[in-house]
Amino acid sequence: MAAVAASLAAAGVDLRTRRVPNALTLGMAVAGLGAAAAGLGRVGLAASLAGCLIGALLMLPGHVFGATGGGDVKLLAAAGSFLGPASTVTAFLVTAIAGGLIALAVAAHRGRLARTIQATSSLVAGRTRAAEIEDPASDNRFAYAPAIAIGVAVAVLGS
Repeated sequence: MAAVAASLAAAGVDLRTRRVPNALTLGMAVAGLGAAAAGLGRVGLAASLAGCLIGALLMLPGHVFGATGGGDVKLLAAAGSFLGPASTVTAFLVTAIAGGLIALAVAAHRGRLARTIQATSSLVAGRTRAAEIEDPASDNRFAYAPAIAIGVAVAVLGS
């Protein structure tokens, strides 16, 4: 449950500041790895390290293409230190679904749902540049840590 609590805290901070603090993700990763090393976690140390690495690797492409921030990468990696490899993959998949649903809700709220769906289709088809996601004029950025918190909660509660 520590991973859920820390992820929810990160979501709250991200919603207010649009940043996920390094101190929070580092502290979360240290706590996850420490609990695993002490035999107090739900996974052992090797699985904790693997979960951390897998979380980072799964989120990294989204960051490279400008769809997520670096704090989001570090947040799922830190959660992975509590979850282990399999649950980290589950958390990522649920995060992607939750993130997509949140993106649609944000786009609808901002009155740009049709443009967002068209731009996403173009991006997936390779007809548009990923850099357009980051363009401040496009008004399509939103806090992604809440989606990660949902993914982590589902992974923890489902296992």
